[in-house]
Amino acid sequence: MGMNINLTETLEEMVRNKVATGLYNSASEVVRDALRLMQEQDEYRAVRLNQLKSAVQQGLDSGPSEPLDMNALKQQLRTQVPRKTKTAA
Repeated sequence: MGMNINLTETLEEMVRNKVATGLYNSASEVVRDALRLMQEQDEYRAVRLNQLKSAVQQGLDSGPSEPLDMNALKQQLRTQVPRKTKTAA
């Protein structure tokens, strides 16, 4: 199936330059490769969106948040993280 597409001068020049590099044999190859990349990007975005939705749902399912007690957090860190001591030379 053939299709004719009108491009802006800038995009047309970009396609010509890609063919001129020798990496592509024709303008059609350039467009097909660009469309494949667009499809990959769309699929990646869909996966990331689903991951984000899942993370949001996990947050909602975890219930209401609790206030953060900074003093208790500091005390917990003091007991968990050993202090560095100066050694005599």
